[in-house]
Amino acid sequence: MSTFQKGPKFLQEHIGVVKSRMGACFGGNHTIFRGHNLHTELKNMSWMELYMFGITGRRFSLEQLRLLEAMWTYTSYPDARIWNNRIAGLAGSSRSTGSLGIASALAVSEGSIYGCSICFRAITFFIHASDQLKKEKTLEESVCSELQLHRNIAGYGRPLLNKDERNVHILALAKDLGLDQGSYLNLALEIDNFLLTSRRRMRINYAGLISALCADMGLLPQELYLFTFPIFLAGMLPCFIEASSKPEGVLFPTSCADIAYEGHSHRSWLPTIIY
Repeated sequence: MSTFQKGPKFLQEHIGVVKSRMGACFGGNHTIFRGHNLHTELKNMSWMELYMFGITGRRFSLEQLRLLEAMWTYTSYPDARIWNNRIAGLAGSSRSTGSLGIASALAVSEGSIYGCSICFRAITFFIHASDQLKKEKTLEESVCSELQLHRNIAGYGRPLLNKDERNVHILALAKDLGLDQGSYLNLALEIDNFLLTSRRRMRINYAGLISALCADMGLLPQELYLFTFPIFLAGMLPCFIEASSKPEGVLFPTSCADIAYEGHSHRSWLPTIIY
């Protein structure tokens, strides 16, 4: 049962006022962002630094911020064939506005199989597996328990391809920045090796890798989910722009002859008269 109060009396206390610990805008004067003046105390923050401060309330090192930004950069593919970019491209092809098209593409980006929701499951698994190992459970027991529960391991395996081309680059950067020795990353790579040598032969994918790296930075599952929200954004805009520059409807047109129809054959339709 929810611990929040309910009822008219409780709602009456919130009429005409917004109670917030996060901040407020005092028009014509100043703006408070998590207890700090946005335009004086936080004015030198980069956008990524402010974004992460807004999510977590914590400050990150320059090395951590560089790695977090690279996580977005390395998965920004301007390819309209990708499921969420397709929406951005089709929005441009149909002459929708950029805001509507990109917002729609971002909305489907949190899909549980291809999208950001898998990161939530992956980091949750790593945290749980780490706790289990501290209780003297074996790695095999933790993996088998997860497989029994979900029939797969979040952050491992990839449709069509077992190799993820992004991993080698994000790992190389993490090493250059001195952020490749965290306990969750080591655990994730141990699981990768275990699955590779098992009959499943699944490799760690990008979602699993960045989830482990972010866990080592102290991010919680909900914080990771919010961080990954715009992770595909930079690749969507070129798809929208290119589709907008071409004639309407030429992106992914489908001929009727290409539709595999197995329903009723051609038949006549008679008008129905309702009296």
